[in-house]
Amino acid sequence: MRTQATQPASFHQWKKAGLLVPGLLILGVASASAGDRLTQHFRVDPHPVVAIHNPSGTVTVRAWTKSEVMVVSDRSTPSVEVDASQTGNRVDILTRQVSDTAAPGDLRTDLEISVPQDAELEIHDDAGGVNVSDVLGDMNVETIAAGVDLEDAAGYLNVKTVDGSFQCVHCSGRIEVSSISGNFRFIDIHSPYVRAQTSTGNISFNGEFLPNATYRLKNYSGVIEVRFSPGDSFDLSASSIRGKVHNEARLDPPSHHHFLPRLGSALFGTLNSGRASVELSSFDGTINILKRD
Repeated sequence: MRTQATQPASFHQWKKAGLLVPGLLILGVASASAGDRLTQHFRVDPHPVVAIHNPSGTVTVRAWTKSEVMVVSDRSTPSVEVDASQTGNRVDILTRQVSDTAAPGDLRTDLEISVPQDAELEIHDDAGGVNVSDVLGDMNVETIAAGVDLEDAAGYLNVKTVDGSFQCVHCSGRIEVSSISGNFRFIDIHSPYVRAQTSTGNISFNGEFLPNATYRLKNYSGVIEVRFSPGDSFDLSASSIRGKVHNEARLDPPSHHHFLPRLGSALFGTLNSGRASVELSSFDGTINILKRD
């Protein structure tokens, strides 16, 4: 009787531990694989370079006050591995495929990376998304279908996408961005130089026009929209070969249109003392110069 009484108690303990229940064993292994998160730390000196190559997934980079780079990777399956290594003051992060039979969905890996504020970034992300905030170093970002969102960024920002959108909020560095079919949004910009070119996307600019600064926005088709305040100061050149130019600014000389072949139009003039240069051009898109709300 004592033996029979003690055996069930041990059996229940083993059962709770998952040692005798195949379903619990499978669940434990799947949980370990599905929640495959790896954290790595690298001590760095001022102005480190962080290079990121990720074929699929979200890359999130945030600045912090520590003199180190922390990489948190979350892979979907063991079909990929994340290699992170340091050479001098450079940290390379590479997501690579290790299974020849992996499906496209198996290759997704999300990266959360913390860097010093003065870090320089090199990011390549084919599909997913790139999000960077509070980093003041130079950035070079290249994507295929991944959208790029920057916030409170400075330095030289060079962004190239194929079909990815681009948004920059509170950015103050030199900005050059190009795409084939991506849409661009510039919100509360304080940049001395902006050059944005996309083939079939829309461009929206709402920011400060700094003295001696240059803003060049160009597309083939789509809408280019620029918002201004009455106190802004710039020389304006706006033209669309087959589209229209709509203007709400009181330019000097008074606003005048030059009609181009095939019903296109152009507009030239100066707002206030013309301290900044604004160039807007499109092939058959619409250009709107509107008052800021």
